[in-house]
Amino acid sequence: MNEWRKTTPRGGVAGAVLAGALALTGGSAFAQDSDATAEQFDKFRALMEESSPAELFEARGENLWKTRRGPKNASLEQCDLGLGPGVLKGAYVQAPRYFADVGKVMDIERRIVHCMVTLQGFKLEDISKQPFSNAKQTPDVVSLVTYVAGQSRAMRIAVPQSHPEERKVFELGEAAFFHRAGPWDFSCASCHGEDGKRIRTQNLPNFTKKGTADRGFLGWPGYRMTGGLMHTLQWRMNDCFRQQRFPEPGYVSDTVTSLLTYMGVNANGSMYLGPGIKR
Repeated sequence: MNEWRKTTPRGGVAGAVLAGALALTGGSAFAQDSDATAEQFDKFRALMEESSPAELFEARGENLWKTRRGPKNASLEQCDLGLGPGVLKGAYVQAPRYFADVGKVMDIERRIVHCMVTLQGFKLEDISKQPFSNAKQTPDVVSLVTYVAGQSRAMRIAVPQSHPEERKVFELGEAAFFHRAGPWDFSCASCHGEDGKRIRTQNLPNFTKKGTADRGFLGWPGYRMTGGLMHTLQWRMNDCFRQQRFPEPGYVSDTVTSLLTYMGVNANGSMYLGPGIKR
């Protein structure tokens, strides 16, 4: 008995019994229950999105975009998100992209932060102190990204790959996606590299192929119902690193831009419905 206990999984005796039961049943009952839960959640989310709280953050972001602020007392209305100064329509679904003025590929959040620094005079280090939403506050940049994203509602995702730097960053993102490391020997692909995976009762989409890759892009920025907070894809990437027990990347880093490029290109062609609701 003692030897058997030594060889059981970390879950102990109860975990071993559960594992054995799942093995005997093929896990079918659990899978069916999980599928039913996921279906009910999708119905609930569809109802919630009819009056999405994300709209409140879009409105706040629009006000921030047009208001003169910062040490330079300037608005963001001349910010170039890749389609010309002040052009917002379609910008979110066509990024990350190459920006000649900085000689690098940027995702939308990174570019907005760049404009806050160059046009308004804010300091990157100050923005980076608290870039993600928490129970106390929603950072301005979160609302700004939500507003910009809303201007691409009902448009097709079209992350460009025409510039050599864009193709290079895509390849770096692909390498980062499949790179295994950390105390659990995880990679992004461990959860999102093939079909049929789930965590708890939530299905995990495959980000490597058309048809499911858009799940990593659609609905972001998203209002997280479990915490009542608005989050962007920058936060989502950092939180994935945290869950993998990796060191979290610096805010608006090259690593996150490369991952978003890989995911965005794989999602090309899908219709973006705007900021949404997340579990």
